[in-house]
Amino acid sequence: MKVLLVLDQFDGANNGNTITARRLYTILKKHGHDVRILASGESRDDKWGLPTVKVPIFNELIKKQGFVFAKPVEKTIEEAVKWADIVHVVMPFMISRKATKLAIKYNKPMTSAFHVQPENIWFSVNLGNVKPLISFTYFFAKQYIFKYHSFIHCPSNMIANQLRKHHYKADIRVISNGIESDFVYNKREKDECFKDKYLIVMSGRFSHEKRQDLIIEAVKKSKYEKDIQIFLAGQGPVEEEYRRLAKGLTNPIIMQFLTKDKLKDLFSQTDLYIHASDAEIEAMSCMEAFASGLVPVIANSERSATPQFALDERSLFKAGSSDDLVKKIDYWIEHPEEKKEMEYKYAESAKKYALEECVNKMEKMFTDAIETKRKQ
Repeated sequence: MKVLLVLDQFDGANNGNTITARRLYTILKKHGHDVRILASGESRDDKWGLPTVKVPIFNELIKKQGFVFAKPVEKTIEEAVKWADIVHVVMPFMISRKATKLAIKYNKPMTSAFHVQPENIWFSVNLGNVKPLISFTYFFAKQYIFKYHSFIHCPSNMIANQLRKHHYKADIRVISNGIESDFVYNKREKDECFKDKYLIVMSGRFSHEKRQDLIIEAVKKSKYEKDIQIFLAGQGPVEEEYRRLAKGLTNPIIMQFLTKDKLKDLFSQTDLYIHASDAEIEAMSCMEAFASGLVPVIANSERSATPQFALDERSLFKAGSSDDLVKKIDYWIEHPEEKKEMEYKYAESAKKYALEECVNKMEKMFTDAIETKRKQ
């Protein structure tokens, strides 16, 4: 099967969508498929490269999010689409719309993924809680691209239900983005800098909807504040805002983007993982954390799919409440034996989200789309 993956950014593994696409690419290749990319950057044997586009007014914000938009060069996109047996649109922006239109022109089977939650876009400009705007964005996305796709991949039931609520008519396939096999229970002795600290970690973009501010506020309220070290792994536009908020902590906050290997090493030393996000389609970073044997404490937000991973109420806190979060932090600090027991249970629960099995389900969606097109 010749699979074309269409997304704006593929080369830099600095955001969840790109990382997900790179893993899908790798496993599909491993399964024997011919997989090629249509994305920004340089061309190569397995990739059609496109120039990037600057967005007036918002370009600096987009850059801080670690993202770029690709320019929809029709000749290049047409060549890529004509090559493919199946066109899979990963992101719903300009090049994907052009690829969709050309797939229709050349009668190519196509599928899409719903990875970009409207809240993720609007929280960047402090409008993520404006419900009419969120609803309009679901409608606009449907009209712009998704109404042309008969199969849509959703990483969670939460986002699938949102699409149904907003009258998306496609065959919606709920398939986790999956956890790579090397994220496993692997606890070790802490490095010297963490040796006498209770290490609390969250991994993810520094953006308003991720709510890392709640972790800082909760730790400031903790009776164990002097013993806690916060490590926020990521990058993003509100980094300086969070550094200012963290002033006064006994142990200065650490905020740093980490490669996969360094993140795995950090997880091996971490005491507690917190996922404070208000809006989340799945939260790959949280999945990788509990697969590594970390007990998570997750914001119980109705706009987030991440609460589905909590094994009991001890791993949930009231979304937006640092007062409730600190209760959970202090509880786990005071009950180390319970935490050790749950570490193994969380690592075991991660096995149902194995990446290989998730890619098998993606392949089934591709073959179903090809067969459906053949019968038309």
